[in-house]
Amino acid sequence: MEDVSDPPFRKVCKQNGVDMMYTEFISSEGLIRDAAKSTQKLDIFESERPIGIQIFGSDIDVMKEAAAIATEAGPDLIDINYGCPVKAVACKGAGAALLQDVPKMVKMTAEIVKSTHLPVTVKTRLGWDNQTKFIKQVARELQDVGIQALSIHGRTRVQMYKGVADWTLIGEIAQDPSITIPIFGNGDVDSPQKAAEMKNRYGVQGIMIGRASIGNPWIFREIKHYLKTGELLPGPTMQERVDTCRTHFLEGIKWKGERQGVFEMRRHYSNYFKHIPHFKPFRTRLVTEDQPEAILEVLRELEDTYVGEFV
Repeated sequence: MEDVSDPPFRKVCKQNGVDMMYTEFISSEGLIRDAAKSTQKLDIFESERPIGIQIFGSDIDVMKEAAAIATEAGPDLIDINYGCPVKAVACKGAGAALLQDVPKMVKMTAEIVKSTHLPVTVKTRLGWDNQTKFIKQVARELQDVGIQALSIHGRTRVQMYKGVADWTLIGEIAQDPSITIPIFGNGDVDSPQKAAEMKNRYGVQGIMIGRASIGNPWIFREIKHYLKTGELLPGPTMQERVDTCRTHFLEGIKWKGERQGVFEMRRHYSNYFKHIPHFKPFRTRLVTEDQPEAILEVLRELEDTYVGEFV
């Protein structure tokens, strides 16, 4: 998730039970040109493991070189993004655009598998549109060239993130005896009940959660508890919300520096405190203050105002 799954965000997800994480996706062109924004995304920490570095691009040779660079950063695996639907990526022949050229996708994957000693996994979608849902073919061919797992988002590129994710094909692939690699399902899982339903109905070996974790890293512990016990955990207390937000903020300052850490955290406050009554005045201060201590003071006030409450 671009501009989301950086080390500060990953830390709070790890604290709340996530099993495996990926970096933000990284431009292969940026990596081979040593662009600062791309190379910074290679930062991974021991406490985050197991973790994969995800790369995207349209040129096979460039992707091979980028995979080698990513390998040197020491992740547990390399992931290839063939699923990003955004125009800036797809119109350059990367991300979900490769779903329009399956032979090239397979060739690119085979070359990347050969270029690294690490396991290689793939994230993709059902197809480019409703007429090109070739995901069964894609799964078999990618397995044949050596990927170790496949994550499938239950929409086409044309759908973007609209409508409802269709897990039917994901389930058919997960239960196909000719497919021996793990199949992970992705799309619209935003509650423990939905995670259990998707796992039980479609037989996937794992569930990938993206957007539903933004401002809600507790979703991982809630899902794991529900799958184990069949019981729902209570939601996070206000104390937990503040503590998690504070950790995220301080880790951002540490990793990005004070100015950038303050600025980039502004996109997260509304998510951490969604549905909190009378939060707007606090939010206004959080997104306008530019000094870390002033922001920490607002968080302390939130703590004092709502302490002990479940929301």
